[in-house]
Amino acid sequence: MLGAQGPRNYLLMIQNNAEVRASGGIPGALAVLTLDQGKLSLGAQSSAGDVGVMQPTLPVDGEQQQIYSARLGKYMQDINLTPDFPTTARTAQAMWERKTGQQVDGVISMDPVALGYILEATGPVKVSSPELLALSSEMPRELTGKNVVQTLLSDVYSKIEQPKLQDAYFAGVAQEIFAALSTGKGDAKALVEGMTRGTAEGRVLLWSDKTDEQSIIAKYPLSGSIAGPSVSPAQFGVYFNDGTGAKMDYYVKRTVQLVEECTSDEYGQIKVRITSTNTAPADAANSLPEYVTGGGVFGVPPGSVQTNVIAYGPVQANVETATVDGKKTDFAAHRHDNRPVGAVTVTLAPGQSSTVELTFGKIVQHTEPNLVVTPTVQPVKDVVLGTKPAECVPGK
Repeated sequence: MLGAQGPRNYLLMIQNNAEVRASGGIPGALAVLTLDQGKLSLGAQSSAGDVGVMQPTLPVDGEQQQIYSARLGKYMQDINLTPDFPTTARTAQAMWERKTGQQVDGVISMDPVALGYILEATGPVKVSSPELLALSSEMPRELTGKNVVQTLLSDVYSKIEQPKLQDAYFAGVAQEIFAALSTGKGDAKALVEGMTRGTAEGRVLLWSDKTDEQSIIAKYPLSGSIAGPSVSPAQFGVYFNDGTGAKMDYYVKRTVQLVEECTSDEYGQIKVRITSTNTAPADAANSLPEYVTGGGVFGVPPGSVQTNVIAYGPVQANVETATVDGKKTDFAAHRHDNRPVGAVTVTLAPGQSSTVELTFGKIVQHTEPNLVVTPTVQPVKDVVLGTKPAECVPGK
């Protein structure tokens, strides 16, 4: 895959966690990475918006279309509404080929947090491009592991006014970082550790269109698959999709926990508890740029955040009930690769918190449950709270 038998081209997708998608964030910068005999170079660059609308829409798996709509095959910005990265990657490959005529050998996805881990290994990268410097005098002249997330997911929207120029800055920064990476700058051991950390947190994902290579990738969480050999028998998944049409997820803090419940039959029951808080300032409607708040264009009041919360249970289980802040609520129930899926939409005003609980029944697996969550701006360790065991009273 590093080009030992000839050059390989991969579509690099930088997911923008400020507008959350199931696998991380809306695709921001796009670029082609070429690997030849292990040497990396960065080729053509673009953005999801530049790819445009697919007409006719690309075919979408029926189950996933029912859950996530045909937008999966229509807009590059929405290819990762599904948490299944192989689906996302195949669609991205097809869209890129239709747009540019170039067929890539695979897709690599990263987010700005993972870019921060790379910068911790390479050391600071100076912003030297005249085009980037001309976009804003207020943006940092040096990018580090400490400032890259705030720079790309917050400052760029307040200090560069036009969305097209924001996209240009996002893409330009990716180019600067990968240019430093391609020169071999920095500590190789630290780079491996940073990439390992990013992969463990679901911030680095990989897909190959070569069947033999993908069959190996599919054995590991790096594949971002929701089914197959990388998925444990008792795996739960909690994924977030923005419904605001904006960049407000920079301000949302979340925690997710599995809560085991007592039952009187042979089956187990587990609640998935998701608590979300909108930490945006009270005057966000006026103090934040309209591009960040959405300006109410999609029916969400400026400053508020709307999120589609999607929970997956293990194979053969069922989604039984859903509550929001303790009150029973309607929810959408689906199946994806024989896994039960429950979805609830939550809208939060600045300062507001809400807790969603989805109860999964008929848990027959006798292995320890584990949890996969959409990687957000927050550290994963602050989001995933682990499993709370049931406190059962014998005989009841």
